[in-house]
Amino acid sequence: MPKVKTSRAAAKRFKVSGSGKLIRNKAYKSHILTKKSTKRKRNLRKDIVTDSTNSKVMKKILPYL
Repeated sequence: MPKVKTSRAAAKRFKVSGSGKLIRNKAYKSHILTKKSTKRKRNLRKDIVTDSTNSKVMKKILPYL
C-alpha cells in the first residue's frame, strides 16, 4: 500500500492536543477589526477544540498528525 498524503492546508491550521483532540484557531480575526469590540477580538485570539463531527473528517485528512 502506498502512503497516504497529508493535506498540507489542514496541517498548517490544526494541532493535536495531549489528549489527541484537534485544536484550531478561530476565524474573523484578519481584517475589518475596527467595528469589532475589544472583548470580541480578545476572544478570537484563543484556540478552540474542533467539534467532534468535524474532527472525524480531519483525522482522515491528517493521517500522521
